[in-house]
Amino acid sequence: MDQITSKTIAVFSRPFTFSGFDEMLPAGEYEIETELSAPPDYLDPEAWKASVLVYLHPRETHPGLARTLTVSLADLDSARALDKLSKKELSKFLLDQLLADPMVQLIMEADGVSETRLRHLYSKSDISESPGGSPD
Repeated sequence: MDQITSKTIAVFSRPFTFSGFDEMLPAGEYEIETELSAPPDYLDPEAWKASVLVYLHPRETHPGLARTLTVSLADLDSARALDKLSKKELSKFLLDQLLADPMVQLIMEADGVSETRLRHLYSKSDISESPGGSPD
């Protein structure tokens, strides 16, 4: 089976990161290369998952150093989806992620804070931050 790759550019309008990668990457254009099929020497082509090679911007401290990062296609899709969210959508997404965490649920239960109360507080903060809204 021939190895098929696709080269394109991903544009991020705000800083972003990938799960498992501690560096916040700046907004901008990133060249990406996606392997669409398993490499010829891969032992189990059926179990192979597409991966993406992201060409990172050089750091200011090392301007001549080329850097790349290999991420899953799902991680790239997630980062691009987050980049497209508005402030309100992003806030809701982050709240949903927070509320899905079992440790957060335990702390909320111990403190007597309900999911409804937390969602109300977040919706109230969205309203007060909108243009023309007055802070509480």
